[in-house]
Amino acid sequence: MANIIVGVAKYMMILLIALYTYHCFAVFAYADDNMKKRVLHNQRVLMFMIHFMAFAGMYFKTDENKILIFYFAQVIMLGLIMWLYEKFYPKVSRLIVNNMCMLLSIGFIMITRLSYNKAVKQCIIVAGAMLLSYLVPIVIQKTRRLSELKTLYALIGIVALSAVVVVGQVSGGAKLGFEIAGFGIQPSEFVKILFVFYVASSFRKSSSFKDVVWTTLVAGFHVLILVISKDLGAALIIFVVYLVMLYVATKQPLYTIVGMIAGSVAAVAAYHLFNHVRVRVLVWQDPFAVYDRGGYQVAQSLFAIGTGSWFGTGLFQGKANAIPVADEDFIFSAISEEMGLIFALCLVLICVSCYIMFLNIAMQLRNRFYKYIALGLGTSYIFQAFLNIGGVTKFIPSTGVTLPLVSYGGSSVMSTLVMFAIIQGLYILKEEEEEDIERKRRQKEARELKERRDRHYIAQSGRRDPSSKKQTRNTRPQSAEGNQQRTR
Repeated sequence: MANIIVGVAKYMMILLIALYTYHCFAVFAYADDNMKKRVLHNQRVLMFMIHFMAFAGMYFKTDENKILIFYFAQVIMLGLIMWLYEKFYPKVSRLIVNNMCMLLSIGFIMITRLSYNKAVKQCIIVAGAMLLSYLVPIVIQKTRRLSELKTLYALIGIVALSAVVVVGQVSGGAKLGFEIAGFGIQPSEFVKILFVFYVASSFRKSSSFKDVVWTTLVAGFHVLILVISKDLGAALIIFVVYLVMLYVATKQPLYTIVGMIAGSVAAVAAYHLFNHVRVRVLVWQDPFAVYDRGGYQVAQSLFAIGTGSWFGTGLFQGKANAIPVADEDFIFSAISEEMGLIFALCLVLICVSCYIMFLNIAMQLRNRFYKYIALGLGTSYIFQAFLNIGGVTKFIPSTGVTLPLVSYGGSSVMSTLVMFAIIQGLYILKEEEEEDIERKRRQKEARELKERRDRHYIAQSGRRDPSSKKQTRNTRPQSAEGNQQRTR
């Protein structure tokens, strides 16, 4: 009976997430606000249905009451996230909120299947991060000097990364962060945000050669510290984000070409300098040839994806636990195995939908500082997703980064939620700018209409005045005194 329920839920979840993904892109085709609200409301219904079916299948498969309790706790939390966002910020982008909660719910489902304790811990982290995130749009709206803190962004970022090099704990051959009260803190996840703010503040007024050289030196120093700590995934993200922001700010393809050449030289140097980089390249080339020398993870990932095929094996029906670090770096493989490749591809399209929305906000913002921030954060988000999915599918060498909002990881999910909150703050600013422009346009039209009416009234009055005066002179009765004067 449990297997039947899990099998039915598997196919229903695929259908529902396909409809959800369709709405992610179809919403842009509607001009009517009521239709958009209806589509976005339908998205939320679909999300909660997927969430319900997944936990119903897990409950019948495990027969543990704690799964039911945990399910209701998640429903309450996701509902509060949506309600509080719209309560505090009526102009918030509901599509971004929906996608954020959808990605979180997929992560909760798979992490719960893999490790109940880690899933509980992830929920606690998300709840705390959301409380912090609700303050971010207010800071974006009210603080007008964010663009003037360039030096502060660079200093905090460099100091945080340097601290990891000095006292950071080694994990997987790299120094990534610290552990405080049982929670791991990875500063590079937050430095990525500060780095975007630094570059945006550097190029907001001028993108002259002098500014480019100085900003490039600071960016290179960030990358160098990350390379020393062997956090190559974060180093690559910062490098690509800087190249994209540099090109948009300067419109000079030469800078991008030089940057790509420098990056290629650095990649070759890293291959010769770091043993774990050589191992990852060898694994990328043929993970089965080096199965017992580093290729085990990628090989198991490919086995899982192949086993799941298009429709998946169903929750608790596969061997997702056999994938190393399945709840972090290789969670996409676990999703592909038990939920199916169609489900996984819809997950990719939801990430792309977020990125399109980020770019849309960046293009519509008038302030260059805010425009660059939206562009940089969007690039950081989608490139990290690309690195994770590309690594587990052997499209590119594995870099050890997480899948934003889906993978288990305190710093990763917290920094991504802050990133989404910053984007929401920028979206609200965009909406206010559009309202201000529309208000000024209406005021201008009202003034022009009034001036046209005044000119028309004056013209009509001018045509009537001479005739009326002549008529007055001709028809005015003469007084007796006037007649006596003319007689004399």
